[in-house]
Amino acid sequence: MGTFERYLSLWVALCIVAGIALGQIVPGLFAAIAAAQLAQVNLVVAVLIWLMIVPMLLKIDFAALGTVRQHWKGVGVTLFINWAVKPFSMAALGTLFIGWLFAPWLPAGQGPSYIAGLILLAAAPCTAMVFVWSNLCDGEPTFTLSQVALNDVIMMFLFAPLVGLLLGVAAVQVPWATLLLSVMLYIVVPVIVAQVLRRAVLARGGLKGGGEAALARLLAALGPVSLVSLLTMLVLLFGFQGQAILAQPLVIALLAVPILIQVYGNAALAYWLSRRMGVAWCVAAPAALIGASNFFELAVAAAIGLFGLKSGAALATVVGVLVEVPVMLSIVGAVKATRGWYEARAAA
Repeated sequence: MGTFERYLSLWVALCIVAGIALGQIVPGLFAAIAAAQLAQVNLVVAVLIWLMIVPMLLKIDFAALGTVRQHWKGVGVTLFINWAVKPFSMAALGTLFIGWLFAPWLPAGQGPSYIAGLILLAAAPCTAMVFVWSNLCDGEPTFTLSQVALNDVIMMFLFAPLVGLLLGVAAVQVPWATLLLSVMLYIVVPVIVAQVLRRAVLARGGLKGGGEAALARLLAALGPVSLVSLLTMLVLLFGFQGQAILAQPLVIALLAVPILIQVYGNAALAYWLSRRMGVAWCVAAPAALIGASNFFELAVAAAIGLFGLKSGAALATVVGVLVEVPVMLSIVGAVKATRGWYEARAAA
């Protein structure tokens, strides 16, 4: 992990301060950005989201799907966590904490929007950052690549109906047309563009590893662009959310509670299930990390597209960005520290 990525939470915190300050100093600028829309899509936001997502999707090789069966137990664990546990548990936790326990301390009428943001966060399994977490814990790279590729394929078909179902259960009105448009704009089209670009770069590089080297150079060049776009997006979000945050600064901390419970709970469940099923530790470690982390870039994009830049849903997804790095690093440390315990079962 590079220095910039390692301190992502610090940059997010600085973006919160900068966004709130700029929202108060130059409100006209933010109003102009909000007005730059075409077919209900904010053009500035759309460009930033593409710059965030496409470089990350370039890392995915869908040819790796052919190796899924090599680690079918680990794949089964992460599929179960990502698609049968995580979204539903977050809907339950959001309803419990945001809809009930914390409701007196949250802005009136914003509870459903916050819950919607949490659901969007949980319904999008992580893609790019998982490679960093897996590498840090010496995870099996073939498993990580095949699992991420499989999750991307599933997201193209399952994200919209799953989000629609859970938002309906949470009594949030589902704008189906906007949801489907968001899936096309921020999942399907970026995946296609990234794969076409990836194959073109590999083909132009020729044989003897030239293509891989060219792709590595492109990824290195686009990596900072992706992160800068994310941070710019956060400045915009907090510029629009500044008044609400200044009125109730406790909101961010309260929104982090269900996220933290869910992330640690899913990581522990995936790790325990892997051990019970006799999965090798080098697969179980990234399985726990894939089960815990979220594709927060997609969640932010979907929240903005569905509910707007000023929505509680958008703010809730940003809290996921804020806690991502320190929480995932702590899980990396936990799985590495418990390797002896994990492998003792196999030795016995």
